Amino acid sequence: MLEKGKINIRQFTILVALLTVGDSILILPAVPATEAKQDAWISGIVGLLIGLLVVYLVGTVGRKYPGLNLIEYNAKLLGTWAGTAVSIVFLAYIFYNAAGLVRIIGDFMTTHIIPETPIDAIHILFLSVIAMGLRLGLEAVARAGEIFFPWFVLLFLGLVLFLIPQIDPKQVQPVFAEGIKPVLRGSLFSASNPYMELVAFLMIFPYVNRTEKIRKYFVSGALLGGIVLVIMIALSVLVLGYDYSSRNMYPSYTLAKQISIGRFIERLEAIMAVMWIITLFIKTSIFVYVIQLGLAQVLKLKEFRALALPLVFIIAASATYFSPNIAHFSQYTTAYWPYFDMTFSIGMPLLLLGAYAVRQRGEGI
Repeated sequence: MLEKGKINIRQFTILVALLTVGDSILILPAVPATEAKQDAWISGIVGLLIGLLVVYLVGTVGRKYPGLNLIEYNAKLLGTWAGTAVSIVFLAYIFYNAAGLVRIIGDFMTTHIIPETPIDAIHILFLSVIAMGLRLGLEAVARAGEIFFPWFVLLFLGLVLFLIPQIDPKQVQPVFAEGIKPVLRGSLFSASNPYMELVAFLMIFPYVNRTEKIRKYFVSGALLGGIVLVIMIALSVLVLGYDYSSRNMYPSYTLAKQISIGRFIERLEAIMAVMWIITLFIKTSIFVYVIQLGLAQVLKLKEFRALALPLVFIIAASATYFSPNIAHFSQYTTAYWPYFDMTFSIGMPLLLLGAYAVRQRGEGI
């Protein structure tokens, strides 16, 4: 086993929660608001329920061989050649996800925070910090999540409390004005981006203590993150309205700008920026970790941590070409990315469960 470190179940749950929130806390509210309008909050709840079912499915796969990660039981269940092929495609999917996350933070920072800074410089700086953490291993990332999580919770609760005076209940009326179909369309992206990408944890399950309860805590972590996202979707509609939320690339960031308490506490969008950077840092770190560990196993290397530095530079270069512009990126991620996620979070686990059933039946004969 290349990874010698172990994380406890509490650290694992925190990582799952932070990964669920990830980039979705900033960009997610716009999509259900576009599809379901004032019923976007219902799309968020439906998406959460669907997402938890997918997480349960992924957790079920992970429990079959608790001592093996995805690369190892791909080979065990599908054979060397087919298993390696599936593993390579999965790693390409995670790589594409990581490049997309880096592109998002580059676009956001150059648009709202430091517009005069070259986007490549932001990519390299962000990924350099991740590379330093990953060279210390999974335990270092888990401890970072443990440190950041209380601050994230504190900032989130502060944001919600400050926005309560801005809430207008009329913004969510009438309920189901256009029927159930728009709500279901809005729930598709609400389920795919936050929850289906948790399939990456199939590479981490063996390195968690108390693997017998891992599915329970996997679902619990996703639920915690999902509650945060549902609240953010609801606040976006209740404060900004569905029309403004749907036309805004980063509605949650705009939402934080609406805070005004006695004309003294105002424009606290930095709260949202810090929360988002924390969750995006953890999510990108986990994705890069999965790539470096999986690549080392596929190539049968004896050491995987040395891959961190070259990987982050490749991802930094790829992020620039991930999408030609933000409009293309937004259209592509909303129109096609949910089906991309479903292929690996539903199709691949079902394939592995089918292969497991066939193998068990063959051994029983």
